[in-house]
Amino acid sequence: MKCHLCLSENKHRFAEVDSFGFPLVYSICENCGFVYQSTQNSQAADPDFYAETYRKIYQDNPEPTAKDVWIQGKRADHLVDWVKSQGNFIPKNFLDIGASTGTLMHTFQESFGCEVMGVEPGSAYRAYAGKNGLPMVASIEDLIDLQTDRFDLISLIHVLEHLPDPVSTLSTIREALLAQNGRLLLEVPNLYVHDSFELAHLSCFSRHTLAETVRQAGFKPIIIHNHGDPRSKMLKLYITLLVEPAPKDLAIPSVRKEHWVTLKHQFGMGYRRVVQKLFPHQAWLPLPNEVES
Repeated sequence: MKCHLCLSENKHRFAEVDSFGFPLVYSICENCGFVYQSTQNSQAADPDFYAETYRKIYQDNPEPTAKDVWIQGKRADHLVDWVKSQGNFIPKNFLDIGASTGTLMHTFQESFGCEVMGVEPGSAYRAYAGKNGLPMVASIEDLIDLQTDRFDLISLIHVLEHLPDPVSTLSTIREALLAQNGRLLLEVPNLYVHDSFELAHLSCFSRHTLAETVRQAGFKPIIIHNHGDPRSKMLKLYITLLVEPAPKDLAIPSVRKEHWVTLKHQFGMGYRRVVQKLFPHQAWLPLPNEVES
């Protein structure tokens, strides 16, 4: 199995976990330091997994839950505020890949007055968004076939870690869907603080490897941000990144290796355990009573 980032086959075992009753093995690439799960041994690498099975395993329910909708709403508010803080960029045509309930689409539509489109493989979630008047398709391929106008902002929020070939998918998005002067908005769990090892996570990103991934796909980072919104005031659980296409005449650079990955992971998770013990209500912000279950 090749590394999802640099395609090297040189690796060694990084972690073994059990997730929803499934034994998982994560490897670390000896060439670049990327941590990943073998797509050959994971049912999460099958696109059909997300059509029906994913939500049933994770939530015991294929339909959107109150907790899921609440978290998506808070996350959408944070992302809109963050995009607004990056200057005068106002999207006119917004695409959300992995759009779930369409909450982020609706929030961007309300905040910027932009046209919106979503890609969501989950049948129940796609139907939920459709009932709210939000246009959705099941896959990137379906959207490309529609030959829509290109989008000046495309988001993948907690999506990249699920993809069997993140570099190739980002390259396709840049080549077929993103406007020439468009931007891409990404958010992933932070390997060094988040419990990144779970059934549906084929890749585990650090700040370094996320930046290297977008560079390999022909993008140039604009700004990167570690934070805990909307779940924690003290733990930098997530990494958000805004990028733009790199100049076409710029050669794709070699992947820069990240060092001391194991040590960083051990330190980060140790810090998390200490914070959770000493400051439990700041480490994890309480959910409203009506969405706790």
